[in-house]
Amino acid sequence: GAPLTADSAVEVALLNNAGLQASFRELGIAEADLVEAGRIRNPVFSFFNVSSAESYKIERAILFDVMGLLTMPKRLAIERARFEQAQVQAASEAVALASEARRAWAAAVASQQLATYAEQVKSAADASAELARRMAQAGNFNRLAQMREQTFHVEAVAQLARARHQARADRERLIRALGLPADDPRLVLPDRLPELPGAAAGQGDVEQLALQRRLDLLTLRRETETLGAALTLDGATRLIDSAMLGAANLSEGHDPRRDGFAIALPLPLFDTGDARLVRSQARLEQARRRLAQAEIDARSQARESHAAYVAAWEVARHYRDEVVPLARQISEEMLLRYNGMLIGTFELLADARSQVRSVIGA
Repeated sequence: GAPLTADSAVEVALLNNAGLQASFRELGIAEADLVEAGRIRNPVFSFFNVSSAESYKIERAILFDVMGLLTMPKRLAIERARFEQAQVQAASEAVALASEARRAWAAAVASQQLATYAEQVKSAADASAELARRMAQAGNFNRLAQMREQTFHVEAVAQLARARHQARADRERLIRALGLPADDPRLVLPDRLPELPGAAAGQGDVEQLALQRRLDLLTLRRETETLGAALTLDGATRLIDSAMLGAANLSEGHDPRRDGFAIALPLPLFDTGDARLVRSQARLEQARRRLAQAEIDARSQARESHAAYVAAWEVARHYRDEVVPLARQISEEMLLRYNGMLIGTFELLADARSQVRSVIGA
């Protein structure tokens, strides 16, 4: 019911983007793993039967995973950390989508505004080219001057085509971010970008803020903690990673049934778990190094981003306060001279052409 703003674009994207909704399903997967880690593993029933013509022997046993019960708290803590990691990752993807929606909205509005201006420039070029053609037909314009006006006209036509294509491409980018299946006629953009802020935001301690708030760093920290807990568990279960204990009974021939217990343990003869332990240590060290490099990158990116932001604000302010007003003053002076018959039509149009770069830059 109203032109789309940057904030409403973010809202629509967060509610409607199917890709983001798919990433949220990772939370359900991680939660299922967490629930599964908190459950005792199903018991194992074993049956052994040997018989001959004279006798038979039957063994029955039901075994419970004792090692799984002993390590349940540690496994539960690991899966809980992974679930928290999945939450942070989902939040990170939501923030990334919100940022993309804002960028796509700004690009779409700017491209639409530039396309409108390119149409105005093309209309002026049409008039200039037509005037040059008629004056050349009347013998009041030389061939070289006419070709110059034609050159501006063909450049204006090409510029309009590029501007329209860019506006279409940026609108499609916005549509993708919003999660719309097609271009909806209800998707109306404002005519102009918002006004420039009065002052650029101060730098503050952007490095520290990046280290504290960036969700990708938080995800890497959660991953490092999880791998550290997994290494502790692998070290504790290096030789024996499973142990089954339960009740058993034996029926043999005409003897009465005998009851007892059964235990099943792996014998670490061929695999002592050293490879598994080395792999866990390597993964933990890998995660630590990635986190260290990510923190270095985050500090640098924060400084670079703020410097780029301030530079962009200063250039925009320069165009707003200096370049465009100066071009407007020149245009007014040229119009006064034209009204006083001190310059001709084509000199006035030449000044208008020189303003195109200023307006596009602004």
